[in-house]
Amino acid sequence: MGLTTFDFLCFFALLLIAYYTLPLLTKGRGQWIILLIASFAYFYANVRTSGNYFLVLYPLGSSFVTWLLLLLLSKVSEEDIVKRRIILSAELLVLLGILIALKYVKLITGGNIATPLGLSFYTFILLGYFIEVYNGIGVRQKSFLKTCLYGMFFPVMISGPIMKTRDSGEQFFETHRFDYKNVTFGLQRMLWGFFKELVISERLAVVVNTIYNNDTEYPGAYIMLGTVCFAFQLYTNFSGCMDIVIGMAECFGIVLPENFTTPFFAKNISEYWRRWHITLGVWMKDNVFYPLLRTKMITNLGKTLKKKMGKKKGKQYTTYVAMFILWFSVGMWHGGEPKYVIGSGLLHWAYIVLGEITLPFFTWLFATKMHINMQSKFADVVRVIRTFILVCIGDLFFRADSVPHALRMLKESVTVFNPQIFVNGSLLNLGLDIFSWGVLLVSLAILITVSTIQYRMENSEGEYHSVRELIASKGIVLRWIILFALLFYCIFLAEYGPGYSAAEFIYKDF
Repeated sequence: MGLTTFDFLCFFALLLIAYYTLPLLTKGRGQWIILLIASFAYFYANVRTSGNYFLVLYPLGSSFVTWLLLLLLSKVSEEDIVKRRIILSAELLVLLGILIALKYVKLITGGNIATPLGLSFYTFILLGYFIEVYNGIGVRQKSFLKTCLYGMFFPVMISGPIMKTRDSGEQFFETHRFDYKNVTFGLQRMLWGFFKELVISERLAVVVNTIYNNDTEYPGAYIMLGTVCFAFQLYTNFSGCMDIVIGMAECFGIVLPENFTTPFFAKNISEYWRRWHITLGVWMKDNVFYPLLRTKMITNLGKTLKKKMGKKKGKQYTTYVAMFILWFSVGMWHGGEPKYVIGSGLLHWAYIVLGEITLPFFTWLFATKMHINMQSKFADVVRVIRTFILVCIGDLFFRADSVPHALRMLKESVTVFNPQIFVNGSLLNLGLDIFSWGVLLVSLAILITVSTIQYRMENSEGEYHSVRELIASKGIVLRWIILFALLFYCIFLAEYGPGYSAAEFIYKDF
């Protein structure tokens, strides 16, 4: 039961009615139980089609282990460091052991191992929750069922976001009265997600699949076009899913963390990853990078490098070593295959490291020798384009079948010169007719326009901080024209209907 199906929308509507009706009957108690039941029902609906009912035992088991070990931790004094570390090690061993066994053993053995929905996401949420309590910055839930809600809250099991329970968790157990703004803003956010996924991403997928599955027939400019299309397909697919999930939670009065903030406006790779899959980056820094910097191995390495290279460079290169492990972990999280380790991990590590190392040289070259104003808007535009190109190279590895396939496509993209495909009608052979191309280009123009407005709001001190707030400030006639225009745009131009099988969210199985 995917998020974009009619069955799910009916499920969500009934759930919303039950969620706000229950407090009227129970004096404001028990809303979280509705969410827990809905989460079990959603998980059951997804495993029922495959017949692998045992998959429900994985999130339940992980939640139980986390609840039990936190119970044991609560009975150990903070001064007993050894026992506390043993309990922490047990949590890491069990949850990461399950994650590694299910996701990566089949890569080595080539076996077909069934994996539960949202494996990485609920594992990271539960691990983060445990570590927060362990470090004294989170609150332990005494109820096993409440711990289950952390691990099985159905919207985030699809593709995240990876929430911090100390920020979002307590909201699940508060009483939320019906709020017109929350519900309408949430539905608007969901509608924007449907627009991204069903109107844009599904059309881009046709072009991307045609080119990447037949790259020898479509070399040169085709590969460049296909890679740019995939960058936008991945963004509209993943961020569209986040819009639906975050909007859905907002309808329940629950605020989930943002996972995207206009990433294609980033001026460098570091900024890009502060805007793309934000919750994964925060989780990795909090639970991998910073603890790694405090390990004895990295500390000793830092001392050695400082003696040989000086304090500044020694610290810098020690950080690069820790960053290598961090980005390797990010690549492994995305699937473990070499193409993911490179495209979503080590390639970005190389971008960041080389960017920092060569920054003084390029500053001298462009600012001092060529007298270019590095603070100008033109320089910023160049940085944005450069960053987007680097991201596209990583996306090419991500989408290709393998590393050799990605390298061959990179070679074919620059050794074959065929820009005429953009004017001789060849693009109509990529699976979209002229009407669909028109819809796609208009939709991308809408997306870019809205993203530009959002980006400017984020970087100003204006009255409004989201496009929804800006629309809400307009008169009722204009406001409803905009919303109904987007609604009917999705109804008439989205890719769905009888006989149509919408692609799953790309990050669903990560």
